[in-house]
Amino acid sequence: MTREAIIKLFGYKAGRKLYNLLYSSCANFCCMVKDCLGISDSGSPTLYLNQQGEWSATTGPQGPQGPQGIQGIQGVPGPQGAALTVLGSYPDLAAFLAGAGGSPGAAGEAWIIESDGSLYVWNTATNSWDDVGDLQGPQGIQGPQGIQGIQGIQGVPGPVGMPGLFAQTANSTPITGTTVETTLINGGVGTLSVPANGFQVGDSFRAIFGGVMSVANNQTIRIRIRTNGSVLLDSGVQPITNITNGIFSLNIDFTIRQLGGAGTASIVSLGSFHYNKTSNAAVEGFGFNVINNTTFNTTINNTLNVTVQWGSNNATNNIYSDIFILNKTY
Repeated sequence: MTREAIIKLFGYKAGRKLYNLLYSSCANFCCMVKDCLGISDSGSPTLYLNQQGEWSATTGPQGPQGPQGIQGIQGVPGPQGAALTVLGSYPDLAAFLAGAGGSPGAAGEAWIIESDGSLYVWNTATNSWDDVGDLQGPQGIQGPQGIQGIQGIQGVPGPVGMPGLFAQTANSTPITGTTVETTLINGGVGTLSVPANGFQVGDSFRAIFGGVMSVANNQTIRIRIRTNGSVLLDSGVQPITNITNGIFSLNIDFTIRQLGGAGTASIVSLGSFHYNKTSNAAVEGFGFNVINNTTFNTTINNTLNVTVQWGSNNATNNIYSDIFILNKTY
């Protein structure tokens, strides 16, 4: 209630006395509260009752954060260490350490030893020269890598060598003055046999013979190639005459065309026989070939044999081989 309302209600004199009494009582009460809270007289706290049943002054809201202070000045860098003073170089380390390098100076003075490239610095604490390591020169700049050369052309593979099957190592027994069919082969190394079912289609072979022969006038010769009695190739009766110690050559080629028993298996063979005439050194001869698809059998063992048969028993007729080689060509 205001002062004017109290005066109006109780009259001027009584109202003023009552107002003064109320004001004084209220002021004294507020001072007692402030004193208990430790608040100065000029303060005007708002009191509230806390959870412990005590009167407490409220805390005002927190003010905004102040601006960041100015950054401090950066420290000044310390002084740089003193550089070495190179007094000179000396070629020999032992002589240098013995005192030939001159009188020691102040700390930081140095000598370069040419013999090993080391740097020696005078140590005033120990009054001696300290080896501080080799002097490494600056690394050279690596040059650019060269362009790789063009790869060479791959060489053509050479022909596969012919695997040898048999080589005769002695002259054959001479076939002289007889009409009996006789072998032209003697012993040697390797084999002339192919086991049962050992052939494959396309297997090919070459037999090479060379030797010496003499023949009377108006004679005949017959050459056969056999396996297990079956004739693979037959030259038939061929005329030959007037040869004395002439050189002959006989080449025979075979290729398996079909496998199986007699009547199914097939082999083609080709032979050529050449010799030198005594009278004029002319080369003469004959060739022969045949396909055997009737008696050839690959399901049994096959052993090669080559025979010669004269047409008469003239004692001049004579032939033997001193070379016979059998190769597999495919």
